[in-house]
Amino acid sequence: MMAEKRGLGRGLSALLGDVEETNVATGAGDAAGVREIPIELIHRNPDQPRVHFAETEIDELADSIRGKGVLQPILVRPDPGEAGAFQIVAGERRWRASQKAGLRAMPALIRELDDQQVLEIAVIENVQRANLNAIEEAAAYQQLIDRFGRTQDEVAQSVGKSRSHVANTLRLMNLPVAVRELVMEGKLSAGHARAILSAGDPLTLAHNIIARGLSVRDTEALVRKAPTGAKAATPRKAGKDTDTLALENDLADILGLEVEVVDRGGAGELRIKYATLEQLDELCRRLSSRG
Repeated sequence: MMAEKRGLGRGLSALLGDVEETNVATGAGDAAGVREIPIELIHRNPDQPRVHFAETEIDELADSIRGKGVLQPILVRPDPGEAGAFQIVAGERRWRASQKAGLRAMPALIRELDDQQVLEIAVIENVQRANLNAIEEAAAYQQLIDRFGRTQDEVAQSVGKSRSHVANTLRLMNLPVAVRELVMEGKLSAGHARAILSAGDPLTLAHNIIARGLSVRDTEALVRKAPTGAKAATPRKAGKDTDTLALENDLADILGLEVEVVDRGGAGELRIKYATLEQLDELCRRLSSRG
């Protein structure tokens, strides 16, 4: 199972095989191969992580398809809700553009995949191609955890990202819905969103950031001056960026001890504080464990 997850992290080809080696068939072909499928029998995946598709991109791709056709098959599976139909696993943008281009059928690679594999492949494809905004990415990670019981470590292995990246991205789901919508609309960057996570009124700050055109660094300075919600930053941590603070919190959650990261331009120290010898013994046991 571990090798399978790493394969997903390396890319779609590790799971799906080499598409180029499969000849495109017309009509009913090998159920596991590539064939031309009527567009009306192809349905979008309701769990597709990507929600926003730029119409200009769809229009440009439709123009290309009109002239050259669909150069790369989409990936589908038999639709679990309708016999004889297929559900998109990867390639919804090409499907949308093909519809706009007036195609009656398009090439598709068919695979028998369960719900978990479908979601993982959709996340991987979009993350690797930088198609997801930060909120869509966070929601997809959360779905893998909630629906399939994945841990953050397992999600990170599946999508080929570090655990800290997954943890930091998931924290964006703690923002108010209105702030998340600003990120999804491209009005607020992921860096800005992370910077206002600990603020007492992140929505007001978000509108302030947009109106003033503040950089992420300026935003972090603004947050330090603003009232916070549950807890204020201590003087020791006041000058740290949000990613460092998030990493400290992540490590503290794992170890159950206070953790401090002291970074000096890429080099530094990791300080772990303990209050009793029992805590030190437990820390040593965990760090030396090979299990």
